[in-house]
Amino acid sequence: MIKHIRDAKFWVFDLDGTLTLPVHDFEYIRSELGLPSGCDILATIEAQPAPEQLLLNHQLDRLEYFYADKVVPAEGLSELLGTLVQAGCHLGILTRNKREVALHCLEVMGVDHLFHRDAVLGRDEALAKPDPEGIHILLALWQANPTEAVMVGDFRYDLEVGRAAGLATIHVDSRQERGWPELTDLKVSSLVKLDQLLHF
Repeated sequence: MIKHIRDAKFWVFDLDGTLTLPVHDFEYIRSELGLPSGCDILATIEAQPAPEQLLLNHQLDRLEYFYADKVVPAEGLSELLGTLVQAGCHLGILTRNKREVALHCLEVMGVDHLFHRDAVLGRDEALAKPDPEGIHILLALWQANPTEAVMVGDFRYDLEVGRAAGLATIHVDSRQERGWPELTDLKVSSLVKLDQLLHF
């Protein structure tokens, strides 16, 4: 599996908690939006009547920009992305945030120039993870096969979406507190460790 991952030329990343340090307080966000504790925020908003959806989405956008300004890159981010770009890999983002928020985060971290705008997909460009629509869009954009691609993330949704689309999956478990082995092809504790495995 390590060789397969090293050979992959198309890399799809989750953003929050994968390329960034975890800064989102999701329980605070739920509280601010008046949503039940532990709920899937996007699914719960989508289930509301249209007027409430509009208001909640506006409030969520405001909260996402608040956190985007506080974003901190995960250790090893620049080195890993540099390794991949040097090897001729294509890089994409699949996030449950809005695209503009994701682009702002990448800019704050100084790596926005490594990602083509069309390869940064948010919840308005594709159905939210774990639906694999976003990965299908990226593969079509790149004219790539699933066997040539990898999905990297820190949460179950990231691994589920990779599995559903037929990609190899990498779990970045920086907190070392949980795991989904049935969904994971490779587990690493950091982007630094992942970069060390990629000896092109």
